Amino acid sequence: MSVLHLLTLFLLVAVSGAKFSGRPGVNYGQLGDNLPSPSDSVKLIQSLNAKRVKLYDANPAILAALNATDITVSVMVPNELIVNISKSSTLSDEWIRSNILPFHPTTKIRYLLVGNEILSSADSELKSALVPAMRKIQRSLKKLSVKKVKVGTTLAVDVLKTSFPPSSGEFRSDISGSVMKPMLQFLNRTKSFLFVDVYPYFPWAQDPAHVDLGYALFESTNVTVTDPATNLTYHNLFDQMIDAFVFATSRLGYPDLRIWVAETGWPNNGDYDQIGANVYNAATYNRNVVKKLSAVPPVGTPARPGKVLPSFIFALFNENQKTGPGTERHFGLLHPNGSRVYEIELSGETTEFKEKLPAPENNEVYKGKIWCVVAKGANWTQLGEALSYACSQGNNTCDPIKSGGPCHKPDLTVLHASYAFSSYWASFRKTGGTCSFNGLATQTIKDPSFGRCEFPSVTL
Repeated sequence: MSVLHLLTLFLLVAVSGAKFSGRPGVNYGQLGDNLPSPSDSVKLIQSLNAKRVKLYDANPAILAALNATDITVSVMVPNELIVNISKSSTLSDEWIRSNILPFHPTTKIRYLLVGNEILSSADSELKSALVPAMRKIQRSLKKLSVKKVKVGTTLAVDVLKTSFPPSSGEFRSDISGSVMKPMLQFLNRTKSFLFVDVYPYFPWAQDPAHVDLGYALFESTNVTVTDPATNLTYHNLFDQMIDAFVFATSRLGYPDLRIWVAETGWPNNGDYDQIGANVYNAATYNRNVVKKLSAVPPVGTPARPGKVLPSFIFALFNENQKTGPGTERHFGLLHPNGSRVYEIELSGETTEFKEKLPAPENNEVYKGKIWCVVAKGANWTQLGEALSYACSQGNNTCDPIKSGGPCHKPDLTVLHASYAFSSYWASFRKTGGTCSFNGLATQTIKDPSFGRCEFPSVTL
């Protein structure tokens, strides 16, 4: 055999032997008014031993702070630009020129996600624009000679019509042929990934009586689920959810399309009506998912044993400006001051942690009364509008704070708003009403009633 042939063979073996790491990265959200600077945040990412980070935009200060590090980066085209980009190559080119070219390649941008959970939107125009926008962005990257950047988009589990058992995994009929089929074709052709958000916390929290907590936390030793169609046996909920996507992509003709977990995590705190959101469970889940995903050789899932499953843990920080239930503001590995919520690192090399975790106190449904009141630090200029909304929904929600009512205190807007929030939540919780009001409200178990003024409450 000639020297040239030997060299060629050596190179082929070297390339084929190159390993794609399963070590999880971290999602770096910015919805907080008390977060560290980008440069300090990058140091914190490095302190977690994370080698990958996912942004929800293309923040220039963060991309500059990541320059010349060994951290690979995923950036995102904002949802609001997708429809226009889908119609304009010029706009697509300009977005790449403005957001990617100033930093690439010294900032190791490797993934460009077009929108976040677009297919969960009710906007049909936006959903239809998604794949055309992905194609436009891909062409712009090629045109502008940006190499080694994969294009994708993130999907929530609600893109699946069915997910249990995993072999029944199937995309919703409204998107299956019109959006998912061409998307999978695009991802397959460009050798990209299907980026999916997978949170075992939510299916467990919605049905804790029938979904074992240990099964959701990778801690169960005696609970398994066997798929009757494939005879595959599942030992945790995470694998079960991933394989539902595997079978859904197979059903559309793409059985080998690679999957990337764009988000996974467990909340470390939440509202009183949010079961299981605590430090003990969050640490247990995230430590176990890091252990699983960083294992060498890779573990994979029952449908794809031995396959690397790249991922990003959600999230870097607890973010105090996220709206919605309390859990939304408590997925962080770190507090805004940079301290860890619990001991964790993302290399998978640490198997024992010295810290004793606080015992979980809310793994069962809270039994007492709960009220909904104005949150500390709520924006006063927005409070009047929220009060008006709560009082305009019927059921005589705000009669007691009207003139002459037992709760009428005309100079105390916060008190009126708290009454309105509690009354609204008590009236409409069973039909989807929440104690949120865009972050202006919070739950309490301390009765705010006074004198003859009795605040309505919720009992779970």
